[in-house]
Amino acid sequence: MMLAMSHYNSSAPSLLPPLVNTSPGQVEAEVAVKGLSQHGNLSFDQPTSSGPIAAMLSMTLGIVSNIVALFILANAYSLQRRRSKATFLLFAFSLVVTDFTGHVIPGALVLRLYLSGGVAEEAYDSADAMCQFLGGSMVFFGLCPLFLGCAMAAERCLGVTQPLLHSSLVTTTRTKITLSVIWLAALCVAMLPCFQLGSYTYQYPGTWCFIKVLEDTHEADVAFVVLFSGLGLTSLAVALVCNTISGLTLVLARLRRQPCSHHSAKSHDIEMVVQLVGIMVTSCICWSPLLIFGLMSVIRSYRDSIGDDLSSYKTLMVMGVRLASWNQILDPWVYILLRRTILRKVYLIAKCQTDLKGSVIRRWDPGSYHSSEKNAVNQI
Repeated sequence: MMLAMSHYNSSAPSLLPPLVNTSPGQVEAEVAVKGLSQHGNLSFDQPTSSGPIAAMLSMTLGIVSNIVALFILANAYSLQRRRSKATFLLFAFSLVVTDFTGHVIPGALVLRLYLSGGVAEEAYDSADAMCQFLGGSMVFFGLCPLFLGCAMAAERCLGVTQPLLHSSLVTTTRTKITLSVIWLAALCVAMLPCFQLGSYTYQYPGTWCFIKVLEDTHEADVAFVVLFSGLGLTSLAVALVCNTISGLTLVLARLRRQPCSHHSAKSHDIEMVVQLVGIMVTSCICWSPLLIFGLMSVIRSYRDSIGDDLSSYKTLMVMGVRLASWNQILDPWVYILLRRTILRKVYLIAKCQTDLKGSVIRRWDPGSYHSSEKNAVNQI
């Protein structure tokens, strides 16, 4: 596998906080693949940071984005009278609260590690209480958004395809119970290392903690990573299936809609499904790399086949966690930008552009003239 990334020189320390949401363009490392160099060796440059200012700006952006989304959702929930929409907003509000908390807590711990100079490589395995808490936070706040996105997609799929069954089964009380079960399930998975199933260790470059996936991995570590990645990827797959069914159902209903049908209700459903698709796409892009890289790393490490590729797998994990951290920044913008009022404006702008192009075409199309104009054109 060939991985090429830009190298960035900086006077700041060489430790980089992957969780403090630096942009993908700030990934600073360079890996030369074995076989490309003249000596056939894999060279790896440790990533360097653009400084704490960039980290603080990204944290501020995430906090502001989540607060704005919370305000929008809270206002919409207080004005909402349709129960199906209220259930969706309750799920969405819980998701943004989880993203906000997951953005602040791990980000603050990683920033603290970064400013203190990080942990030396020889001390990676000596995970202290803060590392255990940070690793557990990573797992908990990683699984919660994926579980919530899956539950929201399933709820909307039921509401779109079986509205009567949905109205009888889905209530506010049951929604709150579902949210509690989701948070409890994610917490149980995150606490498995407390029962000797897996472990958390410091990860390269010593500024964050996660499941042990590289070097000296055991059966428990493999099982823990397989469980974590399996649950995450399964949630994404279920959300993809449910959103596809909901989208196709709405498209077919839109095509068959009669003039006297309930357009308002359908517009609400379309808005919710569009937002769910936005959440799903964001989660897939942000979380799939870390879930897949984690599986690849722990399997090769357990088989002792990682060899000279260890440096490249460290870089993959750093890239994966950087990308995953962007999920908590991008999720709120799904609710900020994909609201019905915004979508309606976009639709009207697109329609005006289409009508304008159509009028230009008709202006030059003789078939669009009146009969007298047609005769004149034909005579010419």
